[in-house]
Amino acid sequence: MIATFASATDLPPISAPDIEYSLLAPVFIIAGVAVLGVIVEAFWPRSSRFLVQAGIAVLGIVAAFADTIWVFVHLDKLDGSRLARGQVAAEGALAVDGPGVFAWGILLIFGLLSMLLFAERRLEGGLSGFTGRAADAPGSASEAEAIKHRVEHTEVFPLALFALVGMMLFATSNDLLTMFVALEVLSLPLYLLCGLARRRRLMSQEAALKYFLLGAFSSVFFLYGIALTYGYAGSFRLSDIDVAVTNRTGGENMLLAATALMAVGLLFKIGAVPFHTWTPDVYQGAPTPVTAFMAAGTKAAAFLALLRVFFVAFGGSSWDWRPIIVAIAIITMFLGAVVSISQTDVKRMLAYSSIAHAGFLLVGFVGAYAGSQDSSRITSTSSILFYLTVYGVSSIGAFAVVTLVRDSGGETTHLSKWAGLGKTSPVLAGSFALFMLSFAGIPLTGGFIGKWTVFSAAWSGGFWWLVVIGVLVSALAAYFYVRVIVLMFFTDPVGEGPTVAVPSVLTTTVLAVAVIATLGLGIIPGPLLDLAQHAGAFVR
Repeated sequence: MIATFASATDLPPISAPDIEYSLLAPVFIIAGVAVLGVIVEAFWPRSSRFLVQAGIAVLGIVAAFADTIWVFVHLDKLDGSRLARGQVAAEGALAVDGPGVFAWGILLIFGLLSMLLFAERRLEGGLSGFTGRAADAPGSASEAEAIKHRVEHTEVFPLALFALVGMMLFATSNDLLTMFVALEVLSLPLYLLCGLARRRRLMSQEAALKYFLLGAFSSVFFLYGIALTYGYAGSFRLSDIDVAVTNRTGGENMLLAATALMAVGLLFKIGAVPFHTWTPDVYQGAPTPVTAFMAAGTKAAAFLALLRVFFVAFGGSSWDWRPIIVAIAIITMFLGAVVSISQTDVKRMLAYSSIAHAGFLLVGFVGAYAGSQDSSRITSTSSILFYLTVYGVSSIGAFAVVTLVRDSGGETTHLSKWAGLGKTSPVLAGSFALFMLSFAGIPLTGGFIGKWTVFSAAWSGGFWWLVVIGVLVSALAAYFYVRVIVLMFFTDPVGEGPTVAVPSVLTTTVLAVAVIATLGLGIIPGPLLDLAQHAGAFVR
């Protein structure tokens, strides 16, 4: 039997992919710096490795942020007869558009502030807040030996940078396979970082294990949703899925199942109910700088991915998924606000606060697609971008304060230990009070403008009743924020009162930036709102 095969010369030539390196340079810079960090980890002397790793991470993020500004300024291009803001790049894998590049900018800011908290060494007697050797059992002789020899986990910097790369890709993914890869790239380093706390090692390791198991479980839902979406639309690209959904080319049940499964994976990352159970345990157990990084960065990246999937790919089926998102928004706001009242641990309280804020953001998300005109959609998207910026900066500032209130065992996060903080350290307590007022949405803070913008988006989309519910829940949530302020300033300290560590210039810089941004965005929000509005809509 003779089989005939085409010769190699008869095969069509394989062309190299067309990569827009100038547009994607910020991602490449962070990825390159992360790889450089791995090389430094392998070859640089341990005595000075921590400072080198921290310096490389900070300089890399600054360089990527500068290039992000250049990309944002040069996004406009002619698409036929109209001017489009952004374009699809990397053979359709990424959408470098206004919202995505804006997200790059805030993610890099969050990453820079977080790296400064990672690099803080004064609080632990010249060591970082991360364990020296993760393999050492808590309280063991080997752990004591690592502390004696001042061993530090310098791998935390490249791990955080890899997570930042995943966040940036997640926010701009234009096809579902790229989005899944980005999801795993941002998640896997965070699973490791959560288990590296120097103090309370068992709680930290428990948090890492819970986050890994539940995160892997949610990723399976997301991946199964991708498979069903491909079966329905025959493509992974968001624009092709939109055409299939709009024309209803497949089975209705498969579309509903695909939408629901993908929503599970994305809602898990933003901490929405009922996929929120990991949030309080992980926030409490993880090293506080990692918690700050997750609270700001992961939520921002996941929300951009949620917006992109449901606006670009599943926009044609909004009547199917919008009622469910409305219900989730209401439950998320209410549960986050109510359960926060009963918390006695500051980090758990901030975790449930983040859940409530996810609900407020979902209110803007629902209103964003409710508008029938593109201008309404753009305005709502810009309001979500603004809210994410304000919430992220205030969260990092709040967790920076948490790192400074300490006792002999390290950070003291029980609320009773914070009584009288306003008397022992009025500046620190005042900063934390400002962040609490911003979370509550009090005027003259960035949080007030953020809530006003997302509520305005929902109102303009016809969801006035959802806005009323959001305002009532905000009033309820204000109780536990004000309770902390009263505890700090109007309650006598227990015993000797809380001990406040003197931070280095790194944590001081983070606090100063967070305070200035929280106040500045509340008093003069116009420039950032205009910038978010100028970001435009998602490209297809």
